[in-house]
Amino acid sequence: MLDPQYKEIRDMAAKFSDSEVAPIAAEIDHKGKIPESLVAKLAENGFMGIFIPEEYGGSGMDYMSYSIIVEELSRSCASTGVLVSAHSSLASWPIIHYGTEDQKKKYLPKLASGEWIGCFCLSEPNAGSDAASLTTYAEDRGDHWEINGTKNWITNGKEAKLAIVFAKTRKTEDHKGMSCFIVETSTPGFQVMKEEDKLGIKGSSTTQIVLEKVKIPKENLLGKMEKGFSIGLATLDGGRIGIASQALGIGEAAFRYARKYATERVQFGKPISDLQAIQFVIADMSTKLAASRLLIASASWKKDNGESYGKEAAQAKVFASEAAMWITTKAIQVLGGNGYTKEFPCERYFRDAKITEIYEGTSEVQRLVIAANEFKEVR
Repeated sequence: MLDPQYKEIRDMAAKFSDSEVAPIAAEIDHKGKIPESLVAKLAENGFMGIFIPEEYGGSGMDYMSYSIIVEELSRSCASTGVLVSAHSSLASWPIIHYGTEDQKKKYLPKLASGEWIGCFCLSEPNAGSDAASLTTYAEDRGDHWEINGTKNWITNGKEAKLAIVFAKTRKTEDHKGMSCFIVETSTPGFQVMKEEDKLGIKGSSTTQIVLEKVKIPKENLLGKMEKGFSIGLATLDGGRIGIASQALGIGEAAFRYARKYATERVQFGKPISDLQAIQFVIADMSTKLAASRLLIASASWKKDNGESYGKEAAQAKVFASEAAMWITTKAIQVLGGNGYTKEFPCERYFRDAKITEIYEGTSEVQRLVIAANEFKEVR
């Protein structure tokens, strides 16, 4: 049972999603682009500055609100959901939490208004799950930093005006020596080299970025020197709540479509919803969605109340993403041959669901995080 304030947020986000996002979701998938007009509407409704404080032009909401909004947007279009998720939790949150007052005043209003979209540059060609092995290097040139390196799988990379970039400031073989920087993408040497042609979330740009002698001001160091690894991990913990919410939205969309289809599709003289085999599938879908929603709420509540939430965020992400993959697979099965065609949306839900098991930490990494927390409690 949602508190009244969260019910109001869900109703508002659901109305926006149904009226502004759902009608163009198939077009976004087909064209591989989210219209700028939709980004403007997202900003007008406060979705680009979800937890940016009001004093910097944001909505000043909490993570529970964020998870609800990302879920509702993703229910109509997973690409739109992840644009908001990555912009909010991966680009805006580190500045809110680790930025200086000057950094906040300079960048947060632009992010909140949607004038600038943000991205998060951690992964590299040879540093995915093993983020500590990155080779991007930032050299102190006296009055500025010079960054050189390559970043892979950058969500919002094509549209971003601001990037949170992780680089070594001291050459080490482990995570020590990693620092974090705010980089304006208009800086000479910051180049989008290619945009990935993906299976799903096709409206969300995913790019490779090369930084070649990128000069940034000394004051654009985010947080303390050589604390980049801890900043990255803390940021990803919160981001996993967003991806779990995206997965939940995708699963909810597939469930609703399959349930409605089952009541309308007649075989052997009766709706297939009368068949026990279909009823069991719908029952399992509903149960997995309910469990996902509770896990996400638990992680969000803990984060909002200043409690340790890394394990809960990992649990929410691994469960919700695998549930979404299962639900979308079964939804196609309920639709039969129709489910395999682009005339019906379930094949899009299926394609979109898969990435939630991979980015911001694979399911395998989530299980490592959960296990490490469990064993820590008994040692």
